[in-house]
Amino acid sequence: VERCVVTLAGERGLLLVGEPGTAKSMLSELLAAAVCGTSALTVQGTAGTTEDAFRYGWNYALLLAQGPSPQALVDSPVLTAMRSGRVARVEEITRCLPEVQDALVSILSDRRVSVPELAGTPQAQVAAAPGFTVIATANLRDRGVSEMSAALKRRFNFETVNPIADPEAETALVRGQATAVVGRAGAAFRVDDAVLDALVTVFRDLRSGRSAEGWDVERPGTVMSTAEAVQVAASLGVAAAYLPSGDVLDLVPGHLLGVVRKDDPADHSRLLGYWDGPVRRRAEDGSAMWRRLWDLRENLR
Repeated sequence: VERCVVTLAGERGLLLVGEPGTAKSMLSELLAAAVCGTSALTVQGTAGTTEDAFRYGWNYALLLAQGPSPQALVDSPVLTAMRSGRVARVEEITRCLPEVQDALVSILSDRRVSVPELAGTPQAQVAAAPGFTVIATANLRDRGVSEMSAALKRRFNFETVNPIADPEAETALVRGQATAVVGRAGAAFRVDDAVLDALVTVFRDLRSGRSAEGWDVERPGTVMSTAEAVQVAASLGVAAAYLPSGDVLDLVPGHLLGVVRKDDPADHSRLLGYWDGPVRRRAEDGSAMWRRLWDLRENLR
């Protein structure tokens, strides 16, 4: 975070990279709000994002009626940030096409935007006010990603946001976020800490490819992120509150299956392999919790 603040203080672009679900977007929002008071000047990167999202567009009714004029110009969030000296955010920049990404090269290096349609007027050039910079995010492992050009990479400082290293901290975060979600649904969070510990352990094992005991685990193609763990825990909490039907632990395998099958169908067999490995071994070591999970293996079929 300190390096991020230093980067922004130097008015240099900041690129937050990491696995999906590591709260890069939340960090970019908090940084932008702390620096300039708003995180709303945002471009969501998609395959359909056009260069206008980084530069400007037109009010076509005024354009047809008056021709090119400052009144007909529609500022992008990035151009608005330039005019006001604030922070613009670009979510999932690598989902934009390379030629669209490269619209940021001149903005970050020259710190100005040319409006050729207004040539001969004072509005033909928009220079960035002091304080303007860009925070972008990008996933390291995702489909449909466009490689950034070397020129654009050079204009960003890269900071990697890693998954939470401390299992206790991750469990506390999952508990807190899931409690808030269930609370907004009008209920109390009634999932035992032991169930949450087991849930987070499964996510951490599958994410890292190695169990806490040091046993090798085949990693699924799906990213087993903390954000996904929060969603599963929240689902368990809502089910326990409004659809009580026995032990909430019985619902865990089904929700895990829903997570791992989002991307690669072969991940189903990898989850079964995890059950036949660490889950079975822990059950054999005498843990009642893991013994119950082992007995629920048929729920993964």
